[in-house]
Amino acid sequence: MIATRGSALALWQANHVKDRLAAIAPEMVVELLVIKTSGDLIQDIPLAKVGGKGLFVKEIEQALLDGKADLAVHSMKDVPPELAEGLSIAAVSKRETPWDALCARAPVTVDTLPHGARIGTSSMRRQCQLLARRPDLRIEMLRGNVPTRIRKLDDGMYDAIVLAAAGLVRLGMAERITQELPLELSIPAVAQGVMGIETRTGDVMVRQLAASAIHDDRAHAAVTAERAFLARMGGSCSTPLAAHTLDRPDGGLRLVGMCGMPDGSKILRAEYGGTIEQAALLGEKLAEDLIAQGAREILAATR
Repeated sequence: MIATRGSALALWQANHVKDRLAAIAPEMVVELLVIKTSGDLIQDIPLAKVGGKGLFVKEIEQALLDGKADLAVHSMKDVPPELAEGLSIAAVSKRETPWDALCARAPVTVDTLPHGARIGTSSMRRQCQLLARRPDLRIEMLRGNVPTRIRKLDDGMYDAIVLAAAGLVRLGMAERITQELPLELSIPAVAQGVMGIETRTGDVMVRQLAASAIHDDRAHAAVTAERAFLARMGGSCSTPLAAHTLDRPDGGLRLVGMCGMPDGSKILRAEYGGTIEQAALLGEKLAEDLIAQGAREILAATR
């Protein structure tokens, strides 16, 4: 049994894992258990104001602990660094397009949007980076699943919205991307574009099946570095933090990150490079650098 959220993207991801499991174990019966999480139920408040960690995973983790499901499929960017006791990530997928995407009804970029344009996003991470580039933009709350957000754009509620490109690609909606935001404009969320399979730690057979189905070693190294950064910073998917890992020509990793004030008035950045084996250390070093620059004060001010 696969536990999943009920959004179009979550169901696509769960069905993708289901198909992969069927390919390696055709005799196995796999079903989906759709669960509404706290993040799904609270739609009228920005995530940053809801507070707490794991808004999109807590109820799903409980289903695993209660034995109602054998594994869960998540967007790894929604998964907090600390998992419930007895659970762990068994596999992560190859990374889909990791960048943030501007979606608009006209062929514009962030730099060519009209003065004072209304931009839909509930991500403080995206907000602070957009405002650092364009202080005149009006950031307005945008909640709901991907098709709902696109519909709100088409209904004229916003001049543009910002979503994860990976979700649009997976749902066959890549044509709605007006601009993929470059790294220097918007560093993606930790683990953006990566799917993860969570299981009970002791379920060895399930964990082996999960790894056989989707696991990618390169993505695992990247996610390890980024999540080590998030853990050291004490952040979550609703805090103004970002980290992204790039491949170096020598086979190593380059980790870039930022912490910013929601109004874009102050953005701290740093980066570190190293080997794959140093992935977790890179995340910790990046966090320590930003903490030394004053990141803890910024995070305290945003809570």
